[in-house]
Amino acid sequence: MRVWVNGRGVEPDEPVLTALDHGVTVGDGVFETAKIEHGRPFALRRHHARLLRSAAGLGLPPIDLDRVDEGIKAVLDGAEIEFGRLRYSVTGGTGPLGSDRLAAPLTYIVLAGPQPRPPASGAVVVVPWTRNERSAVAGLKTTSYAENVIALAWAKERGGIEAVFANTRGELCECTGSNIFIVRDGQVLTPPVDSGLLPGITRELTIEWAEASGIRVRETVLPLGALDEADEVFITSSTKDILPVHAVDGRPLPAERPVTTQLQRVFRGHAERDSDP
Repeated sequence: MRVWVNGRGVEPDEPVLTALDHGVTVGDGVFETAKIEHGRPFALRRHHARLLRSAAGLGLPPIDLDRVDEGIKAVLDGAEIEFGRLRYSVTGGTGPLGSDRLAAPLTYIVLAGPQPRPPASGAVVVVPWTRNERSAVAGLKTTSYAENVIALAWAKERGGIEAVFANTRGELCECTGSNIFIVRDGQVLTPPVDSGLLPGITRELTIEWAEASGIRVRETVLPLGALDEADEVFITSSTKDILPVHAVDGRPLPAERPVTTQLQRVFRGHAERDSDP
């Protein structure tokens, strides 16, 4: 693991944040996770753009992307990571013990490290909690992830690789760190952004590249029960790309996934040609 904080490389276990950092006390921060392939981050331009959108939505001061890039260069230079994860976070800096902010400099944190490649497929589990599509932070990638920690642990206890949320209207929404798609009668369907989901970078690229290859993807409101009627299900995320789902709540799905397999080929082909689409 390589770590950089506020301008300098540090050891992973070295204490570097003040106990009053607002990212620690109230989760007042934003972050991005990008895939590392052969030492290079993927789709960094899009991740940077989403970081800025999240910061604006959270009301943070403007983020210095040059500062972020300085940290990214520091953790990747000489790291020789064949496959891994790049994570960069920006918090509100030193703050009070409550939710008010001080006019403090932002805290910049960048980390990179190797990780195993994802499996060929995975099971998902629907959890009993919901996403709030009317939340003040709906659609923002904030460091307040306790809800996801609980849901993912619940799903893994039941054999899942991911947890699936409905929203408060009972509609299919998203997973803890992935977006979800279904294939029904040859149609590729996925929940719309106003369902309360976080618009994933891989979701965005999957839709764009599918359309460019002649495969239509419909963003449409789906009841949670649509999972029971799906011929194929797959999830997308920065480190999983397009990952087929072989079971939903223990119900097996067909081993043949022609549409998902085609989309995987399309995605892989584009990604291999351009690391920053």
